[in-house]
Amino acid sequence: MEQSTRRQFLGASAAGTGALGVSALGFDTAQAAEVKQRLRIQGAKVSRSVCPYCAVGCSLLAYTRKHADGHTELLQIEGDPDSPVNEGTLCPKGATSLELGVSRRRVPYPLYRAPGAREWKRVSWDFTFERLARNIKATRDRTLVTQDADGNTVNRCEGLAFAGGAAFSSEEGYFATKVMRGLGVVHIEQQARV
Repeated sequence: MEQSTRRQFLGASAAGTGALGVSALGFDTAQAAEVKQRLRIQGAKVSRSVCPYCAVGCSLLAYTRKHADGHTELLQIEGDPDSPVNEGTLCPKGATSLELGVSRRRVPYPLYRAPGAREWKRVSWDFTFERLARNIKATRDRTLVTQDADGNTVNRCEGLAFAGGAAFSSEEGYFATKVMRGLGVVHIEQQARV
């Protein structure tokens, strides 16, 4: 006897109930059964993972397909219905986790627009990191407050601010906050909320 999963059982039950309800209304279900669509994830490998965005630990199912040239394509990410944590549901950030790995809008390299220029130009990562480091150091050196009005040692940098993005994972947010506090930055905001 073939074993079926919970998902297959619920799918068959829903389909049967729907067909019974539709046929009672006079629709021809035999004709509707002939129309079949090929699922995008049909035949794909399913891997279990955990959502990277917060500490809840929602389980994900990632569907991938390996092509003849050896390239693996990420097709879909969805909540794992067998997980006791999220039972297949995802928050808005988790539901868009596919965009974290695959997005046509993602810029894969740094762009720089010089002062007064109208166009962005592609630059190297070395140029980007060196420019960021120099600007951060110059601003910190210029705006560091070592003591407040009462003579208390504060070592705070009031000329820099940091705003973390919603695409940060918990670990990235923690690391960024530690780095900014190490620089003395007091204006820190982390938009890790949904």
